[in-house]
Amino acid sequence: MLKQLQQMQAKMARVQEELGTMTVTGTAGGGAVTVVANGHQQVQSVAIEPEVMEEGADLLSDLVLAAVNSALDQSRELASRQMGQLTAGLNLPPGLL
Repeated sequence: MLKQLQQMQAKMARVQEELGTMTVTGTAGGGAVTVVANGHQQVQSVAIEPEVMEEGADLLSDLVLAAVNSALDQSRELASRQMGQLTAGLNLPPGLL
């Protein structure tokens, strides 16, 4: 049992490391704003098409916010899927890991 727990810890550490290298992309305004985040919910980059800046600060901030939220939602989903694969078949109570 202890050996299984140690193996699980090693796998979990590997998945956490891999999540740091995986990226997802959130967009808003039909691709006018693009945000890239990693599997640790850290924003890696933000790209804004120049035409959007002509529309004003309010619209730009709304588009950036929407793109960031989209990227972070996808990042959380990615992390959840990866961790779910790790714990599949263990019959652990929900929320334990």
